[in-house]
Amino acid sequence: MDKGRRTYTGTAWQSGTQRIGCSQAQKRRYSPGVQRVFPYISAMVNNGSLSYDHERDGRPTELGGCTAIVRNLHYDTFLVIRYVKRHLTVMMDIDGKHEWRDCIEVPGVRLPRGYYFGTSSITGDLSDNHDIISLKLFELTVDRTPEEEKLHRDVFMPSVDNMKLPEMTAPLVPLSGLALFLIVFFSLVFSVFAIVIGIILYNKWQEQSRKRFY
Repeated sequence: MDKGRRTYTGTAWQSGTQRIGCSQAQKRRYSPGVQRVFPYISAMVNNGSLSYDHERDGRPTELGGCTAIVRNLHYDTFLVIRYVKRHLTVMMDIDGKHEWRDCIEVPGVRLPRGYYFGTSSITGDLSDNHDIISLKLFELTVDRTPEEEKLHRDVFMPSVDNMKLPEMTAPLVPLSGLALFLIVFFSLVFSVFAIVIGIILYNKWQEQSRKRFY
């Protein structure tokens, strides 16, 4: 998430539903009418213009996901989030076999530098008890061409290739009392003027119609 919202609280993951960045949510509730097996891991990228849809478990903005049965296990489970050259990969080891299994793979993900990592057990009204033993971060050494390096530096807002995110727009400023009064006043004046012109034209048409009969 972006540094400006790292301490912001809200209704999704104990943070805002319109957070900026890339999120991985582990949903643990059952949603009627949804053909999914929970718990479920999903990913979304947000530029601050999207809201997480609790009623549909984030499906409208989901980039990918998979089922992760992690309740009441007697061994540790692991999750890897890997981001290399605009390629986002999520893998998990939840079977106790020390084997990675693919969960999410999304190409064309553009994430800016300088963002933060956050964790929470809350994705909505329901939450589970889980212990996060450790959170390890690694900076991967990647060979980039000068063009790729420039493109990497020029990313300022999160986005996904071939996925149109709504542009962030400034909230509309409400009209003042005077502005609202002027709009209503001139609307009434225009309406009266239009009615008067209509009556005049109708009377002239009637006069011309009478002259034809004489």
